Amino acid sequence: DKNRARHKRRAMSEHGPFFRRQHLLGIEGLEAYEIEDLLERADAYAELGRKTGKKLDLLRGLTQINLFFENSTRTRTTFELAGKRLGADVVNMSVGSSSIKKGETLIDTAMTLNAMHPDVLVVRHHDSGAVALLARHVRGSVINAGDGSHEHPTQALLDALTIRRRKGRIAGLVVAICGDLLHSRVARSNILLLLALGAEVRL
Repeated sequence: DKNRARHKRRAMSEHGPFFRRQHLLGIEGLEAYEIEDLLERADAYAELGRKTGKKLDLLRGLTQINLFFENSTRTRTTFELAGKRLGADVVNMSVGSSSIKKGETLIDTAMTLNAMHPDVLVVRHHDSGAVALLARHVRGSVINAGDGSHEHPTQALLDALTIRRRKGRIAGLVVAICGDLLHSRVARSNILLLLALGAEVRL
């Protein structure tokens, strides 16, 4: 698509080609070029995932810890698979059987995690803001896999990639989001992302 290629070239010339933030805590605050860069990368990796030689070494030597305070087999498994396909050493921490369940604070958890030297920490938590709090106290990169009713940025990126693949663009589309939206972190992230990329959103 010529418009997409032109937008990508302009974004690269103005800001550099890469998403450069240490953490991915939400869609709020991201620039359109950063979202586009993540979508371009996801598109390429999705194609690689369909091929027989699926494993890459982009994260070789790095450790990814999946820390889920809420149960979500699908999301946790997806992050585990993605990390392994990109070459990371992946560890799933079971909150239910850990000291976190026994009253350890998030700051205590951060100190424990720092001792493990993780490079990437994927976190899902039932309280809004908990992931951002952890990010302030750990040395690795933190990815928000859903926090309370705040945000679920990776789900919004996946939804945007699906829309873009089916419709060829996001800018100029009218997108309706239906359902119980008041406390939906997915809806919040979707709204922020779609507006940032020039769609009209109806609820």
